[in-house]
Amino acid sequence: MESLDKICEKMIQYYQGDPKRIQHFMKVHAFAGLIGRMEKLDAPTQFILEAAAYVHDIGIRPAEEKYGSCGGRLQEQEGPPAARELLRDLNLGEEILERICYLVGHHHTYGHMEGADYQILVEADFLVNLYEEQAGETAVRKAEEKIFRTASGREILKRMFAL
Repeated sequence: MESLDKICEKMIQYYQGDPKRIQHFMKVHAFAGLIGRMEKLDAPTQFILEAAAYVHDIGIRPAEEKYGSCGGRLQEQEGPPAARELLRDLNLGEEILERICYLVGHHHTYGHMEGADYQILVEADFLVNLYEEQAGETAVRKAEEKIFRTASGREILKRMFAL
């Protein structure tokens, strides 16, 4: 848990002065952590999921700086190097760091989500984005059909949006 708190602190510093981005990653982390626990992930996978949830949108800032845009593909492109830099001094181990960077670099790619950590990160991000973007019922139902696979994520989505 100490490492997760350090990651959170580093991300708050990274997005200093940008409460919208800080609020977003905090909410994604909360939903990801909850779904992971509800789905009974093993401890290493849960850690990777929660760490990735904190840093999943770290590519926004470098994408905006380089391209003046922060679309999903640009976030995926710019995110892994930024995540690696932010996490480098935490001694997470190369395998864990690689998986976190992989998730950051794919969290807007919904075709073949391999691994419970990947699936849950995407579901948590959708839960927050659907709310923040004030998505209508049609969009919520489409996300339920196309994105949500875990029983826990589906249950939260249904309760949150009263489906």
